Amino acid sequence: MNTTLAGVDVGNSSTEVAIARVYGERCEFVSQHLVKTTGIKGTEENINGIRLALREAAKKAEMDLQDIDLIRLNDAVPVIGDLAMDLISETVITESSMIGHNPDTPGGIGLGIGVTILIDQLDEIKGQKEDFIVVIPKTFDYEWVAHRLNKAAEKGLSITGAVVQKDDGVLIYNRLNNKIPIVDEVSLIEKVPLSKLAAVEVALPGYVIRTLSNPYGLSTVFELDPDQTKQVSLVAKALVGNRSAVVIRTPEGEVVERKIAAGNVILKGPTSQQLSVSINDGAEAIMNTYEKLGDLQDVQGETGTNVGGMFNRLRHDLASLTGQSANEIAISDFLAVNAVIPTSISGAIAGELSMESGVALASMVKTDKIPVQKVADRLESDLSIPVEVGGVEAEMAIRGALTTPGTRKPIIILDMGGGSTDAAMMNESGKITTTHLAGAGDMVTMLINSELALEDIELAEKIKKYPLGKVVSLFHMQLEDGTTLFSEDPFPSYTFGRVVIREDRELTPLAGSTPMERIKDIRRSAKRRVFVTNVLRSLKGVVPTGNLNHISFVVMLGGSALDFEIPQMLTEELGKYGIVAGFANIRGKEGPRNAVATGLVLSSVQKEVVK
Repeated sequence: MNTTLAGVDVGNSSTEVAIARVYGERCEFVSQHLVKTTGIKGTEENINGIRLALREAAKKAEMDLQDIDLIRLNDAVPVIGDLAMDLISETVITESSMIGHNPDTPGGIGLGIGVTILIDQLDEIKGQKEDFIVVIPKTFDYEWVAHRLNKAAEKGLSITGAVVQKDDGVLIYNRLNNKIPIVDEVSLIEKVPLSKLAAVEVALPGYVIRTLSNPYGLSTVFELDPDQTKQVSLVAKALVGNRSAVVIRTPEGEVVERKIAAGNVILKGPTSQQLSVSINDGAEAIMNTYEKLGDLQDVQGETGTNVGGMFNRLRHDLASLTGQSANEIAISDFLAVNAVIPTSISGAIAGELSMESGVALASMVKTDKIPVQKVADRLESDLSIPVEVGGVEAEMAIRGALTTPGTRKPIIILDMGGGSTDAAMMNESGKITTTHLAGAGDMVTMLINSELALEDIELAEKIKKYPLGKVVSLFHMQLEDGTTLFSEDPFPSYTFGRVVIREDRELTPLAGSTPMERIKDIRRSAKRRVFVTNVLRSLKGVVPTGNLNHISFVVMLGGSALDFEIPQMLTEELGKYGIVAGFANIRGKEGPRNAVATGLVLSSVQKEVVK
């Protein structure tokens, strides 16, 4: 009897479909399709994406959707990633201000200290011996400003620096008789307090400020006592690495600190065994504690802390999606990696951030088949086609991976998707050992978004997926590997002098002045912290002896195996153990994609495959 089967793999990022016709002893795959997953994996929100993928795959096979006799879903387990900081410190600086936004064209060099005053109020100064920092709104032309500052200097006024709203810093500086440091491009200049002591610092091109980014420098400038120095240390820290900065302080200003503890992670094992570790101890200590526990049953966060709030939010979000009680949702695995997390500083004029060390956590929720079974039941009702839940993802993936030319048992696969890293080992007798771990591509995107302070998850995803370049002229670009790319056609004018993401057919320029090397280092570091860590963890979980030197062949699957540098990273790392590793080519033509969907079909029919 001839039948038509569809395997559906719902992942955290994408939903894949494979349709095959079974003719007696033969299984012929006729189409496949991939769409973005709708909703959180393993919940009823997935159905819209599944329907779309099935319709498109059926259209490719030139059949009606109703021609499918059976749909097999993967046993999808939700995976959630979130951030838990090791320090949450909100410092509110009342009546105090700071600017450190690194304009492209500051004027002059050096440090100037004085009292803030509007430029059109200089005429009102009579015989005062104070030093002044002049505040210049955009209503004033640069030539008039330079003329006015020169006149004030001739009259004996001491002008030690300037803060300018427009990007006129160099134009003003070039016309001054007495050179001063100038910080320009201060858009919110109306928020600069007047008649207050201020300091302006500008460094040479290629250098960074030293005094205002040093808490003891601030102490010297503003004559602070030790307690006040400690309070303004966050201001200094936020200005580290800037070429220019302005700090303004008022004597009546008070500093109010509010800290929320990072908290402890409580790991629960079998019986009543549990271990506790502080987020402040860092990712390595957390994962070492996890290893000591052995069999993880659940994870809790300390009540009233940041990590406690994170885990509670995760449980309640999933409870509302799955219809389960929050108390019924347990965490079966998590991955902790060190991260750098931007923290806003209240009281800052230009939105300055302090980069704090933290811990990123990806968590996987332990659940029974109830949520995904609900998806299957509703899909069956909607389409009037029988739907069943297949086996564990890693088992399905290994069956799909074996359709890669040149593979055979025994084999180990690494299925690296958006939310989880799965490993499976099939020995020569066909016995399969699997492990399912939290943390993959989505966590890398989250780290890039955080550590570059992008606040744009889609841009972070592009940075993860594509290499970088810097447009040096309209016809040549420096690539991140140090080589130069020449173009017969001019690059778009908006990319000139900018670091760009080199997508397949377009260039996406990045805002800000972050060097290309730093962006590359953050991207590669995020991938290494997540994937190298998780791959080694997963392989130890499926190798009976735990000794990686006993592994010969590893096949990489999933969307992250398509990445332009992750497979090379893992090949290099696994090569240390004498392991031959590479990415799959499912059915000889699909690359590392579609393994689980293919495996869902094959595990049902167990027939000869027509590739």
